Amino acid sequence: MAMSFFDQFASPYFLGIPLIAIAIALPWVLFPTPSSRWINNRLITMQGWFVSRFTNQLMLPLNVGGHKWALLFASLMVFLITINMLGLLPYTFTPTTQLSLNMGFAVPLWLATVIIGMRNQPTVALGHLLPEGTPIPLIPVLIIIETISLFIRPLALGVRLTANLTAGHLLIQLIATAVFVLLPMMPTVAILTAAVLFLLTLLEVAVAMIQAYVFVLLLSLYLQENV
Repeated sequence: MAMSFFDQFASPYFLGIPLIAIAIALPWVLFPTPSSRWINNRLITMQGWFVSRFTNQLMLPLNVGGHKWALLFASLMVFLITINMLGLLPYTFTPTTQLSLNMGFAVPLWLATVIIGMRNQPTVALGHLLPEGTPIPLIPVLIIIETISLFIRPLALGVRLTANLTAGHLLIQLIATAVFVLLPMMPTVAILTAAVLFLLTLLEVAVAMIQAYVFVLLLSLYLQENV
């Protein structure tokens, strides 16, 4: 029984073909397409307002050079939110619970920010490895520590998103199983447990949105250091 809790994180297969590609491509199908009318419908208007507000908030601390990333960050944000929210539906698969997928997003984008910093301002980029005013005996140790922390950044990005979504899905499944087990024996306790399950589901909806925002926000902070 304990092993079956983790079956939901296995990539589904149909006739030997992994369906994770369909799960990744599905959010793009659900996005509304802009119309040629002067006045859009409520859904498109709300989506445009949300993307505009998020982009303005994210690009506020960046200079003009970092504004080129606005489209990429906004698209990644909407994509992650949609995948995380769809994963909360019954009998669905959440691709962002796979560490390989999250690392596939985190490593190239983090590496792009580092390459931009090394190309545009190599002195400033390398200066982040050694804080100003460091005593001479501590210079080699601090350079090693800062280098390790630099390379841990993409791993932290991927693990944070994976761990938060995985923990939430496991909690929902454990409490839902407890509700079905307790319902014939102790209906009152089962109803209270179901109320906790409802509150936890609302919390997971918030976590799905917050983790997507944190993922993109940290990438923007890494970009801010290198532009």
